[in-house]
Amino acid sequence: MVEVKPVAARRRAALWVLIACGQWVSGCAMSPPRPWEKDLLARQEMSFEGDDLDRRFRQHVYASKENSSGGNGVGGGGCGCN
Repeated sequence: MVEVKPVAARRRAALWVLIACGQWVSGCAMSPPRPWEKDLLARQEMSFEGDDLDRRFRQHVYASKENSSGGNGVGGGGCGCN
């Protein structure tokens, strides 16, 4: 049997859904960085690569596992055939 909610409870639930949707949409509104904020984006810890030493170490491990030299982004496999 389906229980019918009172009108006030439905309105309250609709209001909460409307508030949640409003907060969700407003969280997506983002302006581009202003000129005085761009120095923060240029920092080393903000880059996708991260630490240069860590990147070189990961590249070395990847090359060692592939058993090929320079296999980063070029054709060829670990067998040495190009």
